[in-house]
Amino acid sequence: MTRSRTSRALLGGALVAAALALLPASMALAVEAPDNGLTQTLDPNQAQGTGQVVLDDGHIDFGPTLNTGEWIVQIHDDTGAPSYWRMPSDVVAHVNDAAKLTIPESEDYAFLGLEPGTEAWVIPQVRKPGVIWTGWNTQEPTVLDSLSMGTTLSILGVQGPGDVSVYLQSGNFGQPEPLWSTHEAFPQQTWIESNTHTHANWVFDEPGVYLVEVQFSGELIDGEPVSAHDTLRFAVGDGTDPAQAFTARFDESALPDDTGGAGGADGAGEPASAGPDQAGDPADATGLVIGIVAGVLGAALIVAVVVVLTARSGAKRRARELAWQRAQGRGAEPNVKEGTR
Repeated sequence: MTRSRTSRALLGGALVAAALALLPASMALAVEAPDNGLTQTLDPNQAQGTGQVVLDDGHIDFGPTLNTGEWIVQIHDDTGAPSYWRMPSDVVAHVNDAAKLTIPESEDYAFLGLEPGTEAWVIPQVRKPGVIWTGWNTQEPTVLDSLSMGTTLSILGVQGPGDVSVYLQSGNFGQPEPLWSTHEAFPQQTWIESNTHTHANWVFDEPGVYLVEVQFSGELIDGEPVSAHDTLRFAVGDGTDPAQAFTARFDESALPDDTGGAGGADGAGEPASAGPDQAGDPADATGLVIGIVAGVLGAALIVAVVVVLTARSGAKRRARELAWQRAQGRGAEPNVKEGTR
């Protein structure tokens, strides 16, 4: 499991400027300036946005929220003023051709599975004007007040025409740190501490519509477990119609069997009905266990009663015999009727 990190400012402003001047565009996948835009405080009274929006520039985060009264996944739309919380089903992140970069001639990027010199669409780790800037946060005020320590972000699956890889990198000279990729089996998980705001590099190797199923799971301070998953929608390339992403639906039959919790607008996360080969209602299983325990206790109680009655009967019999012996010693009949128990 890869531990979540917030981006760190490693280079001074002059050094960053010099590096940008000397390095080709293909290497500018993760240049990190001192003012990286990661410091933010979210408004506890931020409004809920309505209606469908296509966002192709500016800052957005996805993350868990409790401001609606339930643990769900939402998108923090900070592309304009005021900012809004939006449901993932109402948002398409359009990754336009301004995001295209050339894969560097370096073995460090071999994990992308792309030939050096080829182009890919990259949502950058650092803000690039004209390109959508997608990150994640655990900073919704109600979550901050209620979440115990942190949450597990799970990428449950990706559907699209090509491959997607997400990685972190500290400046041009830092080693890329892969977070998750379609080259690996799902689900893939990352631990995220409370009050975290992170951006990474998202690399798409083909244009088209991509659906990314994400889940946030954790435990509240009062011990209540919480989990929810929903679908992030990306339209990659100028030639891709974002409207197609709104109508696309993630194939939930591909989700892990243990996916749980409340879902988003698409009904994700609702438990599937039990079939012939599936476990039934947990209440039925609980009733069965209770019945077995009750049966065992009942049998034990019957045995105990029999033992007690037998012991009492033996004690009475020994008492009569003792009385008979004493009566014989006095020459009188004992006052005990035959057959009395």
